[in-house]
Amino acid sequence: MREELAGLGNAELFRTCMQFTDARGREEVGAESVVQATRITLGLLAHRIGRLSEEIRDVEARLGRLVERHAPQLLDVVGIGPDTAVALLITMGDNPERLDSEASFAALCGVSPVERSSGRRNYRRLNRGGDRQANAALHRIVFTRLRVDPRTQDYYERRIKEGKTRREIVRCLKRYAAREVFHLVKQLQPAPRS
Repeated sequence: MREELAGLGNAELFRTCMQFTDARGREEVGAESVVQATRITLGLLAHRIGRLSEEIRDVEARLGRLVERHAPQLLDVVGIGPDTAVALLITMGDNPERLDSEASFAALCGVSPVERSSGRRNYRRLNRGGDRQANAALHRIVFTRLRVDPRTQDYYERRIKEGKTRREIVRCLKRYAAREVFHLVKQLQPAPRS
């Protein structure tokens, strides 16, 4: 059975395994019963994967509608999809008292620069604190932009020529993405009452 399934791609493998639960006909004995049990198990797993995939699509559609209703301008930005926008909105909504400026948002996301020195050289590194989900969302934005956005690719090439490391460039790009998101979402928030 392994050889039968080995050459199939993911979609074909999934369809083939879904059909295994339909063949529950007779009970086999010996080696055939092991194959039959394996087929039934693979079929049940394929059906479970199908149901979970459907639930994921449903949740993603709901998140997309929520973001379109509350912060549609985020979806216009290169590299930000519904899941990334939701993570950043949750971070901002959970900590409104900490968001006085874009620098405070960057610190909250863990992308503010931290000064370090090796004794011979002064440099900045990423802040390892902050909300890890927001940091991961900014990370997805940066790496999506590095793949598809010509401006980000040009910036990356320019900074490489200046002698910056990939890690330093990603730190700068995360900080820039945090600044951009902060200003887009800050427009939506009402001014504090005096």
